Order: sequence, then C-alpha cells, then structure tokens
Amino acid sequence: MSENGHDSSGVVKRLGPMQTVELPMRRFNDHDLVDYCIVGVGSAGGVLLQRLARAGFKVVGLEAGPFWDTERDWVSDEAGAHKLYWNDLRITGGADALALGANNSGHGVGGGSVHWAAFVPRFHPSDFEVYTRDGVGCDWPISYEELKPYYALIEKEMPASGPAHFPWGDPHSYPYGPHPVGANGNILAAGCAKLGIRVCLGGPVAIMAGSRTDRPHCIYRGFCIQGCKVGAKQSTLISHVPDALGHGAEVRDHSMAARVNLGRDGRVSGVTYFDRAGREREQRARAVIVSGYAIETPRLLLNSACPRHPHGLANGSDTLGRYLMAQAGNVILGRFDELQRQYKAPPAHALTEEFYETDPKRDFARGFAVQTVGPLPIAMAKQFAQAKGAWGWGMRQVMMDSNHWGALALLGEILPWPDNRVELAEEKDQFGLPVAKVTFTLHDNDKKMIEFGKNKVMEIMAAAGATEVVQEHRYAHLVGAARMGNDSATSVVDRYGRSHEIANLFVCDGSILPTQGSANPGLTIQALAARTADYLIREGEEVFRPGKYSMEPPPFRKDLSPPATWGHGIR
Repeated sequence: MSENGHDSSGVVKRLGPMQTVELPMRRFNDHDLVDYCIVGVGSAGGVLLQRLARAGFKVVGLEAGPFWDTERDWVSDEAGAHKLYWNDLRITGGADALALGANNSGHGVGGGSVHWAAFVPRFHPSDFEVYTRDGVGCDWPISYEELKPYYALIEKEMPASGPAHFPWGDPHSYPYGPHPVGANGNILAAGCAKLGIRVCLGGPVAIMAGSRTDRPHCIYRGFCIQGCKVGAKQSTLISHVPDALGHGAEVRDHSMAARVNLGRDGRVSGVTYFDRAGREREQRARAVIVSGYAIETPRLLLNSACPRHPHGLANGSDTLGRYLMAQAGNVILGRFDELQRQYKAPPAHALTEEFYETDPKRDFARGFAVQTVGPLPIAMAKQFAQAKGAWGWGMRQVMMDSNHWGALALLGEILPWPDNRVELAEEKDQFGLPVAKVTFTLHDNDKKMIEFGKNKVMEIMAAAGATEVVQEHRYAHLVGAARMGNDSATSVVDRYGRSHEIANLFVCDGSILPTQGSANPGLTIQALAARTADYLIREGEEVFRPGKYSMEPPPFRKDLSPPATWGHGIR
C-alpha cells in the first residue's frame, strides 16, 4: 500500500481468458492537480476516461467498487454475481416503488455494463423530439442526427452484432453479423409471424459474434448478466479502461465520492472521497465529471450542498433529482410442450419495435418494444413467485418444469414526471453520508401503455403456441434525474453535460437523458460520452478558465477509438 492510501502492488488482472491489464498504473498523489476527476467508471465514465487520457489530459477515475479480475472475482453462478450490483442502502417509496439493485445499477469498474444484457438498439429520431411530435415529455437539446455518427462509432468499438438491416427508427446495419437464434428468439419469431409483426433476430447485441484481437467469440452459455468471464460481451472494463490506463489515466477503485468541492472562485476544485481504508481524502481537479448514474449522481450533487449552493450543486432550478425514469419491464412467461432450454443464448438477442411510436388509435402516447430475455433459475423462481403465486412444494414443481418455459419482455417508455425523483434520506451509509430516497409513481399514460403492452406480449406468447401464459410486473433501466436542456430553469446541464451554474462541473451518464424511449439506454449513454469527450477535447484549456465557452458542435473524431476498433467489422 502506498503512502497515499492507494493499492500499488504489482499485479496482473485478467479481464478475460486472453486479456490482461498490468498494475500498478500511473498514480497521482493527493496534492497533484489533475485536469479531470471522473466520479464513476461505468458505461459513460469508462468512455470519457479513455478519450480524455488518449487526448493527453491528466485524468483520474474514482470508482466506489473494486477493479475486477474476471477470472478471480467472477463465477459462473447466478447467486455469486450479486457483488456486481449496487446493493447499498437506498430508501424507496411512492405508489409504484422501484426495486433497486441487480436490475439497474453496478458496483465496480465497468459499472452496470459488466452485468447488462448488452442489448444495444439505438434511440429513434422521435425520441429526441417527443414534445414536438406527441405533446408529452420534453424535447432533447440535441437531435438524432447529432448523435448518429457516435452511435455508429460506439457500435464498432463495442463491437455490436446484429442484422444486416434494422428497419425501425433510422434504418441501419451492424458491424458484425447476427448471432444464432435461441429458444426465446424462436418463440418471438413464431408468435409475431402468426400476428403479422416484423421481427429482428440475432441482435443488436454488444457481444462478439467472432473473435478479434484479445476478445473471444460468444460461447452461448447464457451468463451475460452475471458478468461475462469469456470476455465476449462488451463492458467498458474490457473495451475502454485498458486503453485509458495505457495512456496515463488512473482508476482509483474502492473510492467512494462524498462531495464535489467548491473553490472560492465559485468553480469546483476537486472531489472529497473515502479510500479503501475508510480515510477521507481529496483529489484536486481543474474540472469534475460526475458519472455515477441516475441515483448516485443526484445523490452526490445533493450531498455537495454548500453556502453558495444550499440545495445542492447544479440545483438552482430545483430540477436535480427530478424526472427520474424507469422503463416498464414486465416479463411474460409461457409454457410449451417442447423443451426450450432458454438459457442457451444471450438473454437479449431478438426484438420487435413495431409498437415503438405513438399510434393515434391507442389511448396513450409513445410506445414499447418486445425483446427476448433469458432468466436463470433464481430469477425464474422470483418471477414464478409473483406471476403464479408459487411457493414451497408448488415452487419445486414449477421449477422442475422450468426447461419447458420461455420468456419475453415488454420494454415500455414511461414518461418523465417531476414527482418521480431522487432526494436525500435521513438514513446514512457506512461513511456517514445521507443515502438516496427514491420516489416513483406511475401516471395514467404509463399505466395505459403497460396494460396494452403487457397484453400484446401475452398475445404474442400465446400465438407462438404457449399452453400457459403468465406475467411478472417489473421495471428496468433507470435514467434521468439530472436532465440536459437548453433552458437553465428546467434542466441541470446543457447539451454537452456542462452544469448551467458551474462551468467546470459536468455530468455525463444516464441521468442526463431527458426522455428514455423504448430502447435499452446503454448504447446511447456511451455515444453521449464519446460526444462530450470530443467537445471537451476541442475546448481544451478553455474548460479550465472562467469566461465564455463555445456551444458549437465539436468535430467528430474517430481517431480516439481504442486500438483495433475503427474500420473493423463487416460494414
């Protein structure tokens, strides 16, 4: 252990059977003034860390969880994956309280991307102008066209595997060809074919369909959301962090951010955090980027309240913490006479977005997607407990029959509402920091969408030949609570993630999304991070100086990609 409290032992961490990273990495001391301190090395933080380091900035990433060694720390066991999730205390409430933990947040380098299903559809052009088109929610301060080149870039960096033609939204193709179809993909295809609904099979999913460099191809064992020991599934832990370390970045794991500090000049001056020994320290920085995701980001900024900002940093509009969104994630289970063995494929590998857009014939705005999921036994038992009331011997019976069941999921757009929010609770964590209080209630439009969507997926399951169909009500994919916008009175950050109130404080993660669509948000989060990095690199020293700053779009750069990325694939 070095004198500054950071682990400096010389070790090699394995990030898969063929990929390694050597530690110690470059180390900054407490008294060093770095250019950027990034709080949270997850989907967005990992991309930002890599881009800024490659551009020559001094950058430190603080991560509350461990720096994973996938061979040592991860196991091919559903229960053993629980340490990948953010399971610290959070207080939940509201009429439709969210279940937090495994389904929507991560703990450790790579964040939630180490245990996501890696399904990577793009948002539709309509998602960026929901209010203009449909009179609900709000418009984004950027258009689909501004993010489109970053979608294509990140799809290659992951890389994404999928169909040669994806027909919805802005039709496009994928760098790698589609994966083989598993049981649930066949169920979705069969049901939709009977009902005349278009389907895409084999992706889009950020899982290697073929080996490349030190990343092997998928072996279809179904443990994607338990952490991919194979290294075929993308997480920023394996796709971006190694390149960041190779260009001088530091990742400081077991470092829990306590508050973002404000200097006498009214600009942020660094981050106070607790190190692995529980000691309070400060990393000085010329700019701070908060990338803690939809609950920990507003929590940190609220906990950073000070005399100049008594209600929290970047919260002069009282918007911080508000407009938290989750997607409807009902799981529809169907029993078939034939064996299904649904675990023999990536959980998410087929979908339809035929119901994505607002349909005037329906009595609600916006829509939903239908996707495959592949619950393993513990998840299935939870679903059967709710969907069938199974317990005791009844649970044993249904679980002995589990290989005859398949699963599809509704992924529906819940609109942003100001009363769905993150606040600070009276309870405190092990560091003495107030924990998050999360309040969530469905509104009429949300309820109508869920009811229609749930019934449609059950209809698809029955059309596929299921002899029994049941469903579990659940949520997925938290976003929002630090929304971006052009109006400082109704948003927290601008179109590049810069705080409206503090010019050298940025937020870049899923919390800045103004709306969430019916697509999984991971690709969009990483694309936004690449775009913000281009902006910061273009601005250079101006980020660190008081005064005016440019709002012009940055030049699109593909030379910052990790090695062996750009130009590969079949496109």
